[in-house]
Amino acid sequence: MSDDEAGEAADDANLPPKRRGLRTAAKWTGLTVLGLFLLIQLVPYGWRHPNPPVTQDAPWPDAESAAIARRSCYDCHSNESRWPAYTYVAPMSWLTRFDVERGREKLNFSEWDRDQDKAEDAAEQVSEGRMPLSRFTLIHRDARLSDDEVAKLTTALGQMSQDDRGGGDNRGPGGDGGGDD
Repeated sequence: MSDDEAGEAADDANLPPKRRGLRTAAKWTGLTVLGLFLLIQLVPYGWRHPNPPVTQDAPWPDAESAAIARRSCYDCHSNESRWPAYTYVAPMSWLTRFDVERGREKLNFSEWDRDQDKAEDAAEQVSEGRMPLSRFTLIHRDARLSDDEVAKLTTALGQMSQDDRGGGDNRGPGGDGGGDD
C-alpha cells in the first residue's frame, strides 16, 4: 500500500460511518459514469461525417446574405458542414449527426437543384426565430443572428423563393425593367 493510499484509508477510518458510505458511493458513481461514457464511444452512430459533393449552390442575391447564411445555416443545411472535435465524441456526435441529417433533409443549400422550393419556408423559420437552433447558437455564438441579419437573410430567402417561382421584377441580364419601348 502506498503512502497516499494509507493516508486515505486513515482519513476514511476517522470519518463517521455515514460519511464513509457517501464517499464510497460517490467514488462508485463516478467510476460508473466514466465507464458508461467510455462504453458509449463504441456505438458507431455519429462516427462518420460525410460531406457529399455540392450539386448546385444556392443563388444568394448578394455576398452579405451569402456570408450570413454560411456562418449561421450551412453547418446543418449544406454539404459543407464543419465538424469540430466535439462532433467525434458521443453523445455530442449523435446529436450533431442527427441535426445535420435532419437539416439537410429539410433544406440543403448545396443541392439547390432539389431544394429551391423551400426558400420561403426557410425565410419564415428565420423570421420567427426558430432558426438557427438555440442549441447550435449556444456552442456557436458567431451563428447568432442580429435583427439586421434576420432581416437581410429573410429578404434574400424571399427573393430566392420568388426567383425560383418565376416571379421577381425581370431586371438584370435580358430583362427590361418593366418599362415600355
